[in-house]
Amino acid sequence: MRIFTAREVRVRLTWLRAGSLRQDSPAPGGSKPGIELRSTEQPRAAVPRSGYRRGRWNRLLHETSGAEIAEAAAVLPIMFMFVVGIFWFGQAFSIYGTITRAAQEGARAGAVQTCTTCAAGSTAATNAYNAVEASLQAAKLDASNAQYPSPLPTLNACSVNGSSGGGSVGCISSASSNVCVRTEIQLTTSGPAGVTNECGISVSFQYPFQFWLPFTPLNKQKIWMTAAAQVRMENNQ
Repeated sequence: MRIFTAREVRVRLTWLRAGSLRQDSPAPGGSKPGIELRSTEQPRAAVPRSGYRRGRWNRLLHETSGAEIAEAAAVLPIMFMFVVGIFWFGQAFSIYGTITRAAQEGARAGAVQTCTTCAAGSTAATNAYNAVEASLQAAKLDASNAQYPSPLPTLNACSVNGSSGGGSVGCISSASSNVCVRTEIQLTTSGPAGVTNECGISVSFQYPFQFWLPFTPLNKQKIWMTAAAQVRMENNQ
């Protein structure tokens, strides 16, 4: 029995794969010719061109290797818009809550009879505006961006114990030019015992907010959010 070297084994395997090792062909390495070996693979039948085209289109129609990429390309932009919309609407609700709280703080500051943290000789309207400004600054909002509400709600002057009140009350411009503060306004028509009407203070303003939603009508649109609060004056209890 002859022992073949590794090189001869590789060469013979190559010949076997090609189906070229025949009896009339000398074997590599000078060995004697052996039994004729032929390839068992049957020749493929010729495929008509029309059938080949149909098979190619069928493979393309049933191909799913790129389906995930196509689905991601269609879904990701929509999900991105949802995430961006949730963020900006959340910002809008946060700012609305902040300005509403600022208006309430300003109304309470202007309604108290005495203010220990206020400057000497300051009026109720000034105290109200200072409280609004401090509340906005604490929330990183610029009080100078605020404006009078538009349209401005009509509030009547108050009357106490049956005394006749005046007409509508306007904003006190000396306190602020962007936050509407109105004092001595009529809140209700029925107050505590012995009091016909209740008088109070009103603080109202509007603050801008700009959306950033690409490919939507709200993109770069500025909206004005209105905040208002009314508190009964403590000296009229």
